[in-house]
Amino acid sequence: MSLSLVPYLNFPPGVTREAMTYYQGIFGGELTINTFSEFGMEGMPADGTMHSQLVTGQFTLMASDAMPGADATWGGTRVYLSFMGDEVELMQGWFAAVAADGRVGMPLEKQVWGDLYGLAMDKFGLEWMFNISGGQG
Repeated sequence: MSLSLVPYLNFPPGVTREAMTYYQGIFGGELTINTFSEFGMEGMPADGTMHSQLVTGQFTLMASDAMPGADATWGGTRVYLSFMGDEVELMQGWFAAVAADGRVGMPLEKQVWGDLYGLAMDKFGLEWMFNISGGQG
């Protein structure tokens, strides 16, 4: 038996394809994108993303476009996507790539608990935490 938590992101209409392609450029992996028209969804943007999935060696990330009109209520609860691991070079590279088109909330530095930790917001407004155990600052 196995269990995994898979973040499922919801972007404003028409943004998911760009976002998931961007994440594939950072994290690698295999990306699949299915449009509303592929599933015969009438009344939806034909090229809108009904479902997408990025599968990497470390995690899976899914996303879709919000239903038309949902962007009027955009906001809600703040959520962080958090990486915890000991792959120093890989995670430092991911941090730098996420921050490159976004902004650094907290530099990736050694913390009082002994790990490297940093926070970066990507260009889509999502916040990513990186905690690297055993990393040297």
